[in-house]
Amino acid sequence: MVSLYPLVKNECIKMIKKKRLLVVLLILAAIIPMFTYAQMKVAESNRKQFGTTDWRVEQRQKIVDYTRSLSSGRVPEEWKQWRRVEVKLAQYYLDKDVNPAEPNGVTFTREFVKNAVNLFIPLMVMVVAADMVSGEHTTGTIKLLLTRPVQRWKILLSKLLSLILFTSFIVIATAILCYLISGVVFGYGGWDMPVFFGFQAKGTEVDFSFVRPVDNWLYLIMELGLVWYAAVVVAVMTLMISVLVRSTAAGMGIMLALLISGTILTNMVSSWEAAKYLFMVNLNLTTYLSGTLPPIKGMDLPFSLAVLTVWGIASVIVSFAVFTKKDVLN
Repeated sequence: MVSLYPLVKNECIKMIKKKRLLVVLLILAAIIPMFTYAQMKVAESNRKQFGTTDWRVEQRQKIVDYTRSLSSGRVPEEWKQWRRVEVKLAQYYLDKDVNPAEPNGVTFTREFVKNAVNLFIPLMVMVVAADMVSGEHTTGTIKLLLTRPVQRWKILLSKLLSLILFTSFIVIATAILCYLISGVVFGYGGWDMPVFFGFQAKGTEVDFSFVRPVDNWLYLIMELGLVWYAAVVVAVMTLMISVLVRSTAAGMGIMLALLISGTILTNMVSSWEAAKYLFMVNLNLTTYLSGTLPPIKGMDLPFSLAVLTVWGIASVIVSFAVFTKKDVLN
């Protein structure tokens, strides 16, 4: 009987040799400075527009603008709902005298991760996971791999475990690079800045009864935990497609189409309630911490976690069922 450790080690070595992880790190190193510069220009633009660095002026103007737009007949009703919630959240932060977007490395990291969970991080995970099984067919090593005295389920389990390790590395690396790069511009402070969470948006109302402040570092850890879970589900589903489809290019195309369609659906499916059972619509878990209105009525954090869990478990079952019975000779 062969233990899992050498199998997982072998998979990790193969992944490193493919240099996919290096590509991901280079993409992060190129993208993050662009967003840092963009955020800096936004801050400068706000200072010029409002003539002050006081964040309260910007929040008050936001409330005025959103409230004025609610009377416009050209604004869709779902946008009006979202703006009513945003107005109440902005007013809450004003009442508590806490800047929700204090410029510092931790806050930038928090906001970047929040916006990356829906598409950017899943795409990075897909780059690593897309050819874990299909790549073995392309290179012809699948036959050699399966001739060894190792059960097929152990081979696939080693690929799954190594994939989870690399997915975790991508999420952690994203946070670290964000903090290190943005800190050069915004400073490396902000760890103990208070952040409010526990907002519950219900229709156009916001329930503040469960809201409480936490330190910025703890809020960031909570966000990274949710991002990690969403990324693992995407990784598991990518692995399933890699098992089902022998072509790496086809597998990447399928996952890319699913992820992009999820981004589009999130902005368009407010009246299609059945769409809330699609995994793509539930990836943006971090919005539940900030109190943002969910894309479809009836969605909340436990619901989205449950939906993603079901999709993840189903993907694992399909992957093992197909891989253990798959004919690799044809």
